[in-house]
Amino acid sequence: MTPRHTLAAIGVAFWALVGCAQAQQHDPATPLAVASKVALRGDAHGIAVREMRLVRKNDILVVQADMANMGRSDRTVFYRFRWLDNVGNQVGDGESWKQMTVLGLGQQTVKSVAPTGAAVDLRLEMNVEPR
Repeated sequence: MTPRHTLAAIGVAFWALVGCAQAQQHDPATPLAVASKVALRGDAHGIAVREMRLVRKNDILVVQADMANMGRSDRTVFYRFRWLDNVGNQVGDGESWKQMTVLGLGQQTVKSVAPTGAAVDLRLEMNVEPR
């Protein structure tokens, strides 16, 4: 192998490892389409975002996300929505963190409304802690 091919092989292996690490960050019970909108900080501790509904009402985006606790122990979830414009920049000042308890084997729905009509996408940032 030439040095160029060796470098290319190392690069491919590196990106394959990075891709595997990123794919494993979300809970397996979270659908991939939903996982692309979730920014998980740390371990999910059995919390899965099962479904996310995003609609535009009066030119403003509105979201509802269903969080399910796959375990028997209660979990404390800290979350906030980050609204993004058409190039991925944050819209508005950003939401403050909210706290919610999801009971063992239970489900909770969280809701939010975009601050302006410029928002076209979102990320649900979550931090889950065992109780």
